[in-house]
Amino acid sequence: MTIYLNAMNVICALGSGSDAVRAALWRSDCPFGGEVTERYTPGSPLHLGTVAEPMAATDLPAGTALELASRNNAMLERTLAGLRPAVDAAIARVGPMRVAIVLGTSTSGIYEGELAVRTHAKEGTWPEQFHYAQQELGSPARYLAWRLGVGGPAYTISTACSSSAKAMSAAARLIEHGIVDVAIAGGVDTLCTFTISGFLSLDSVSAERCNPLSANRRGINLGEGAGLFLMSREAGPVRLTGWGETSDAHHMSAPDPSGVGARTAMQQALARAGLKPADIDYLNLHGTATEQNDVMEARAVSDLFGAGVPVSSTKSQTGHTLGAAGAVEAALLYLTLTDNPRGRLPPHWWDGIADPAMPPLHVVGADESLGRPVRHAVSNSFAFGGSNCVLVMGEG
Repeated sequence: MTIYLNAMNVICALGSGSDAVRAALWRSDCPFGGEVTERYTPGSPLHLGTVAEPMAATDLPAGTALELASRNNAMLERTLAGLRPAVDAAIARVGPMRVAIVLGTSTSGIYEGELAVRTHAKEGTWPEQFHYAQQELGSPARYLAWRLGVGGPAYTISTACSSSAKAMSAAARLIEHGIVDVAIAGGVDTLCTFTISGFLSLDSVSAERCNPLSANRRGINLGEGAGLFLMSREAGPVRLTGWGETSDAHHMSAPDPSGVGARTAMQQALARAGLKPADIDYLNLHGTATEQNDVMEARAVSDLFGAGVPVSSTKSQTGHTLGAAGAVEAALLYLTLTDNPRGRLPPHWWDGIADPAMPPLHVVGADESLGRPVRHAVSNSFAFGGSNCVLVMGEG
C-alpha cells in the first residue's frame, strides 16, 4: 500500500510557512535562520533556532480550554492554518471518525509551567491562566483533535529527537492497517529555559552557529518549530515510501558508537521502500554537531551508502528542534521533492574542516543540484536512549 503526503506546512527558524522556508533554505550566500540571544539564558548569549514570528498561548482561538493553552499549541495552530483547507476537505470526504492525529513533542507546555513557577516564587500564588495539564505531553494531539472535531485515534509520541519521525511512521501504519483513512501527523516543539538548561548541563550546546561534521564542532543549537502533514492513500505530490525504527539500548544519552542501530534503521526503511542505497538521491543527516552523534552517523552512512550519496545537516539553519526535528526535516525533504526541477539539494553549512575520525562523505555545497528532479530522499532522526527512526520519501 502506498502512503501519500497530500499537503504540508512548516514553521521553523527558516521562516513561517512552506514558501518562506523554501526561499531561505536555498540561499547560497550564507546560512540563514536563528539568532544569538540571551532570552532564555540571561548573561550567556546562545545561537538558537528561534521562530521570528511572535506567538503565545493568548493567540489561540476563543473557546480553547485552559489546559490546552500553551505557546506550543499556538505554534501548532499557526502551522495548521497553512493546510487547513486541504485538511477540512479530507475530513469532509472520509468523516471525522476516520481521521487520526499523531504528533511528536518533547516540551509541550513546559514554558507555561516555567512562567507559573516564577510567579509562584515571587507572589506565593499560582497565576489564574496556568493549569498543570498544560504541561502534559498529550496536549498537542488533544488540541488538534478538538480544533478539527475529529474522533479517530489521537495521541502524542515523545521519544526525544525521533518523536515526530516516529509519529509519521505510526500514522502510516494506522492508514496501512485500515484503522483510519486520513492522518494529520508531524510534530511541534517550542523553546524554554528547562530544555536549554538540560542540554547545557550535558556540555552539548554551542554558543555559535553549529558546525556539523567539522573537526571544530562544539555541539548543538537548540531550536523550535512545527511540521504537519496530511497523509492518506489518495495520490499526492510526495510518497512516504519507507520507514525504519530501532533501539540501541546502549546508553541514556549517548548513541552506540558502532552505529549498528542507526544503520539497521536505514536498512529497514530502504527495504520497506523497495530501494537500494544507490537509488537515494539525497540524505538529510541527523547531524547534531555533537562529538558522538556525528562520528556514529558518518560511520553508519558510509557503511551503507559509501561516499556517493549527497548528504547535509540542516540543523545549522533550523537549530535542533528536538521533538519536532523529524517533521521539520521531513518537510525540507518534501520541498526538495516538489517544484524543484533542477534538483537543488539542501546545503550543508560548515567550516569545511573535516574530522579525520570520520569516513569521507559527499557533503552538499551551497548551490549544488542534481540537474534533474530528486526522486528518492532519506531523513535520519536519532534520539536519546538510542531511539532511531529513518524515513524514506519519494516523488508522487
